Amino acid sequence: MKILVLNSGSSSLKFKLYEMPSKKVLAQGLVERIGEERSLIHLRYDGPTYESSEPVHDHRHALEILEKIFPRFGILPSFKELGGVGHRVVHGGESFTAPTLIDATVRSAIEALIPLAPLHNPANLMGIDAFTALAPETPQVAVFDTAFHQSMSPEAYHYAVPDSWYREWKVRRYGFHGTSHFYVSRELARLKDTPLEGLNCITLHLGNGASVCAVRGGKSIETSMGLTPLEGLVMGTRSGDLDPGVHYYIHRCTGKSPEEIDRILNKESGLKGIAGSNDMRVIQHRMEQGDESAKLAFDLFVHRLRKYVGAYAVLLDRLDALVFTGGIGEHSAPVRQALCKGLTALGIELDLAANEAVRTDARPVHSAESRSELWVIPTDEEGVIAEECYRLVEENVKG
Repeated sequence: MKILVLNSGSSSLKFKLYEMPSKKVLAQGLVERIGEERSLIHLRYDGPTYESSEPVHDHRHALEILEKIFPRFGILPSFKELGGVGHRVVHGGESFTAPTLIDATVRSAIEALIPLAPLHNPANLMGIDAFTALAPETPQVAVFDTAFHQSMSPEAYHYAVPDSWYREWKVRRYGFHGTSHFYVSRELARLKDTPLEGLNCITLHLGNGASVCAVRGGKSIETSMGLTPLEGLVMGTRSGDLDPGVHYYIHRCTGKSPEEIDRILNKESGLKGIAGSNDMRVIQHRMEQGDESAKLAFDLFVHRLRKYVGAYAVLLDRLDALVFTGGIGEHSAPVRQALCKGLTALGIELDLAANEAVRTDARPVHSAESRSELWVIPTDEEGVIAEECYRLVEENVKG
């Protein structure tokens, strides 16, 4: 069965085509700058890389172009040949605790959650609606970033605000990157050949967006992101944890609107706000050249991360492993080394040679003396979405 995975942004469409259940990748790519005069189409498959620049009016047009390109290169005769389509949906609120087949009711529920994710859910719906218009009979599945964290206890997900805020407007902590945290914790258990139910780990998804998750027995018990992806760690362009009073103070000092302040905290803060760049590779290079702002950005990133790891280790009682994933987590040896250097109180010791080795596979990087294991595990969110889509489509056919 062929499964297409879509990740729809406001002006982009990432895609990955799988043969299931083998999870063989048949094609993958990106349509970007949707709605502009010179949109870009990138396609990788078992052949030469295909790139094109042409107007792409909207997400439906992007899919129409893909449906024409796929047969040209012998990738897929038609969308009608697909067994299902899996969509990444950022916010499932309290309504969705697991992946689900999309019908009119589910689509309406995703739309109703737009106030909780105004930047993401509308874009995710664009992808769902566009594919429905082209192939309405093809089963579609929504996989939610928030679903994995619905196992958090009330004391972990509640904010200390008036209860009416939660009852009426669902103000609470939801967490994100759930598909990634789920995958790497499950993969850790597989690599260690140990039951997931008996494993305690902290998973670190570190990229332009970054979050930490405490996982006990395969279930999220705490995570760093909250109502929105703004809470928690220092990120590429997001501030992470911030005194809520800063919003009103900046409004009073500058006259900036709440919307403008929110934009700055999401788009112009974090590493970019401190060092002028949201690329950790650039920051590390500049830090090596003696750039003080780059050093501050790096140190702040690691300091915040260390605080969360220490707190989550206490919540878990026993820490079996710390897992690094995401662009920074997988590829930045300096970040891993700086973090672990500050975790000696937890008995954590890094194998410096293993940490410095340039590899792309999953591997341990702890020393023999380390009390907890340290792993680098590449994430595979699209693969999880493909698996869940395939599983639900199969169950629907049988059931």
